[in-house]
Amino acid sequence: MFGKYEKTHVCNLKKFKVFGGMNEENMTDLLSSGLKNDYNKETFTLKHKIDEQMFPCRFIKIVPLLSWGPSFNFSIWYVELNGIDDPDVVQPCLNWYSKYREQEAIRLCLKHFRQHNYTEAFESLQKKTKIALEHPMLTDLHEKLVLKGDFNACEELIEKAVNDGLFNQYISQQEYKPRWGQIIPKSTKGDGEDSRPGMRGGHQMVIDVQTETVYLFGGWDGTQDLADFWAYSVKENQWTCISRDTEKENGPTARSCHKMCIDIQRRQIYTLGRYLDSSVRNSKSLKSDFYRYDIDTNTWMLLSEDTAADGGPKLVFDHQMCMDSEKHMIYTFGGRILTCNGSVDDSRASEPQFSGLFAFDCQCRIWKLLREDSCNAGPEDVQSRIGHCMLFHSKNRCLYMFGGQRSKTYLNDFFSYDVDSDHVDIISDGTKKDSGMVPMTGFTQRATIDPELNEIHVLSGLSKDKEKREENVRNSFWIYDIVRNSWSCVYKNDQAAKENSN
Repeated sequence: MFGKYEKTHVCNLKKFKVFGGMNEENMTDLLSSGLKNDYNKETFTLKHKIDEQMFPCRFIKIVPLLSWGPSFNFSIWYVELNGIDDPDVVQPCLNWYSKYREQEAIRLCLKHFRQHNYTEAFESLQKKTKIALEHPMLTDLHEKLVLKGDFNACEELIEKAVNDGLFNQYISQQEYKPRWGQIIPKSTKGDGEDSRPGMRGGHQMVIDVQTETVYLFGGWDGTQDLADFWAYSVKENQWTCISRDTEKENGPTARSCHKMCIDIQRRQIYTLGRYLDSSVRNSKSLKSDFYRYDIDTNTWMLLSEDTAADGGPKLVFDHQMCMDSEKHMIYTFGGRILTCNGSVDDSRASEPQFSGLFAFDCQCRIWKLLREDSCNAGPEDVQSRIGHCMLFHSKNRCLYMFGGQRSKTYLNDFFSYDVDSDHVDIISDGTKKDSGMVPMTGFTQRATIDPELNEIHVLSGLSKDKEKREENVRNSFWIYDIVRNSWSCVYKNDQAAKENSN
């Protein structure tokens, strides 16, 4: 942990490295990072495992590389080191590390002997130590290709390796190649308005991946809020109108800028929040109703007339909702809180209010506030926002949140929240200038998550930069690899080429 001066300082470390090892001559790179130029303490996790096994360190070296002020000296106010010094834990790690270094040294010798065709020395050392140089398939390939020159046998061996899945990890790390296809749904009633949803904005869509059905509800058509409810079958490539007006079927009223989430196991859809024009806001209309739709019975149920009265969020819009089907929990984060006109503390134009992080137990119907909106930027604090992305990873049970807007500030941070341990992990604070390496903050980010592949897919559109808005009106598709902690841009449309073609 790095401590800092009571305010920003030009001598703070903008970039640094940390090395560690059992002796000063042979140290391992444990961390490469930097400090924010503020007064908050920062904690970093050092590399401490090799092949999922902890290794010991006796010496730690901090190497300053760059200060926040150009041509200024480096300054570290204080450092706190947390670790394990219990002999019962350290000694087994020390024994393993010594054995690991010996094995690696022997493997390097085996590699050298085989490269230089010292066959007798190679076989003798391998027989004596019983240490394998590599995967048995590679040894077999070396024998058939290098020693025997049997190309047919090599091809058979490669085919077997493919069938055994030995190339899966390598293939998963290759760049994606995009291929777009326009979806033109079937129409049973011609091209009339009754056959498919009309144009709109501020609507919500969720997908049932088991039945391959997309559900669409509400939105704004330019003149009024909508209350129609549709289902699109991916298999049949066809829209079906479930309801023209959900309010008439004991469902939610017409709305836009709301949010929906789906419980695939129980086949239920939840919807919360909406936007109200300032002219129609009053104490009654600002109640935050909460509805559930049962897909099998085609019925709506009002879970709460006002979630704020039940300990949940106030009426919000442009928030985010995620479903944890396993634990039957819903998580909501962010969103702008709607307030009445003429209220005593009506300073919302300059200081808008934002909603925090809430959890809803669907079984007990109980709300719980997990994090209040905070500007302190502490290690466990979260800044609420609108227009952000939030996704739930059902395997590692974490919420991933990034992007969004807070007042006039566009946020580019990226963090995760462990729902079981109640811990926030900052993946990126958004201060690093990795231009072109991460998605631009904008108005139209949409994201999905693939828990099987450990990937987050993000589609970005209009940029926040007014000066570059014309050149940045482009679609870009990004993929974030959770395991490798890396972004890759799969697609960017060429706006200039598009304009020239027109």
